[in-house]
Amino acid sequence: MSFSSSTRPSAPGARGSGKAPVGGSNRLPASRERRPALAALAVILILLGAAGSALITVRSGERQTYVAIGEKALPPGTKLDRKDLARGDLAGTTGPLILWSELEKYSGHYTTGWLYPGQYLTKGSLSDKPAIPDGGALVGLSLEAGRAPSEPISAGDIVQVVRVPAANQEAAVPQVLVTAAEVTNVAGAITDARTKANTTLNVTVLVPASKLTSVAAAAASKTLVIAKLPPATRPDLARGNGGG
Repeated sequence: MSFSSSTRPSAPGARGSGKAPVGGSNRLPASRERRPALAALAVILILLGAAGSALITVRSGERQTYVAIGEKALPPGTKLDRKDLARGDLAGTTGPLILWSELEKYSGHYTTGWLYPGQYLTKGSLSDKPAIPDGGALVGLSLEAGRAPSEPISAGDIVQVVRVPAANQEAAVPQVLVTAAEVTNVAGAITDARTKANTTLNVTVLVPASKLTSVAAAAASKTLVIAKLPPATRPDLARGNGGG
């Protein structure tokens, strides 16, 4: 029986004793090459974080206090009272919001639409005139295409309210119900701005209380038409003095 010698030379091409090959590439391992790039990225991230922190600090220094609605919603025509309001801080562009320091200027004004808890107060949401003066009434009109001008109608416009005969009332004649009524609120449009499809225009008008029944009845029967009048037209009932 014989045993092979442990000192037999290695076969050609076999791996050596672990020494690096002489005359090979001098290139560093990939992990070492990535380290400078990672360090540069870390520096950039640190700088960006510092810049963001500085911007937040600057913006926080620009925060101002504005008037907001308190815990209770306010319906249209509510006289502004300090107990109904709260303070809120904002930074950046705030548009027409009312500063808390300006509150006294708007004290006693009236809301022109619904205002909800936490909502910031704008100058456009208030009026120095009561929504419903003595002897007046607010009536909602729901109008479809052909029953209002295609030209936009806005709060403050003056319109004439006309009752027209229904399709089965050929013998009837149109009747002017309100010669000049002030528009106090508008929602929707005759035509959808995006699709151009016919939609519904909802208009609230201030009318003399004596005309309330006839206007409401015509509105319910869909026999109303409104016509827009010149801005200088004096309404039958003005909010400023409670009479026309």
